[in-house]
Amino acid sequence: MDWSALLRMPMTVLLVLAVVFVLITLVQLVVLRRHLRARRHLAASWRALLCLLCFALALLLAGTGAALRGYRLLGEEAPVVDIDAHILSPQRWALTLTWPDGGTREVQLAGDDWRVEAIVLKWKLPALLAGLPPLYRLDRLSGRYDDPAQETSAPRTVIGFDDAGSFDLVKLGRKYPQWLPEMDTVYGSGAFLPLVDGGHYSVSLMRTGALVARPDAATGEQISHPLGR
Repeated sequence: MDWSALLRMPMTVLLVLAVVFVLITLVQLVVLRRHLRARRHLAASWRALLCLLCFALALLLAGTGAALRGYRLLGEEAPVVDIDAHILSPQRWALTLTWPDGGTREVQLAGDDWRVEAIVLKWKLPALLAGLPPLYRLDRLSGRYDDPAQETSAPRTVIGFDDAGSFDLVKLGRKYPQWLPEMDTVYGSGAFLPLVDGGHYSVSLMRTGALVARPDAATGEQISHPLGR
């Protein structure tokens, strides 16, 4: 099975395929009933087996689509989010987040730096040999103060990205480990950079599981010369 191709399918596509297999199952049930009425037991047996197979595929597709909600494949270096920052007042910022699919989100952040964190999921050797790739999803964005004393007393901002919802692969693996025996490790990775007015940053995740944050050239120049902030 080409796991990479399956996991690259959008959740909607997987759910639509699940519905298609449910419909096929219903059609096969009707045919099965006719065979039973006609006492064609061998043909009915094959139809029953086909019904079970289609229904199992429907459950697999629906479960995969729901469990992978919010997750992305982790390649050599996967883009996570682009961040544009504009100052509102001292230590108060407006950020525009742009996802790889073109979606955007406007947030406000308090602090001197921004910090982004992701959850990375890796598989055990049998699943890796089968071609199942690592997964990740963005977890949260938070503000960070340069002064540790201010970090303990000043207002803090934490913005969650609950893309996975309640039916989350990691939550399922922790609550029902017998369902996902091939899940190996789940860990967090984070990166932060100073905020500057007009700053543009790109965040990506390497295959090793490390988040990498990079400013563009103009932003890097401002960071290198703090008096210009």
